[in-house]
Amino acid sequence: MNALYFASVTLHVLAAIVWIGGIVFFALVGAPVVRKIESAELKRALFHEIGIRFRIVGWVSVLTLLVTGAFNLHWLGLLNVNAMGSAAFWSTPYGRALGEKLAAVTLMLALSAWHDFSLGPRALALEPGSDEAVRTRRKAVWVARVTGILGLVVVVAAVRLARGG
Repeated sequence: MNALYFASVTLHVLAAIVWIGGIVFFALVGAPVVRKIESAELKRALFHEIGIRFRIVGWVSVLTLLVTGAFNLHWLGLLNVNAMGSAAFWSTPYGRALGEKLAAVTLMLALSAWHDFSLGPRALALEPGSDEAVRTRRKAVWVARVTGILGLVVVVAAVRLARGG
């Protein structure tokens, strides 16, 4: 196995661990712990600080995933019109798994961008406890949950790809 390809796959897996693992950690550990804090101001500050820190780490991970993912597909000879432009490729088990992974990643990116750059900042800017703040925070929570579920879909598709489809 070529060392450059091995390094790229390793970086890809590590970036996925950071991005998807961070989303799952925050959903299952971070948010429930922060929600138990009684002080509304402290709770708001913690969500803000954790959100800002993870936004940076998460988007660096996403950039790493996009670059290494494209390189990995190129290395495998799949990043071309003959492969990806072929209905025959997409009807194979490998092609279907790749399609599912790419679709889930695309949805994750769209939802993450909406959450990180619109819903999250808007929720933090609203008056705590107001009807609009409650609605916006609920929406942000649901977007984050759906993103986490899509992360699991990506992991399943990636395992299938690693096993040939």
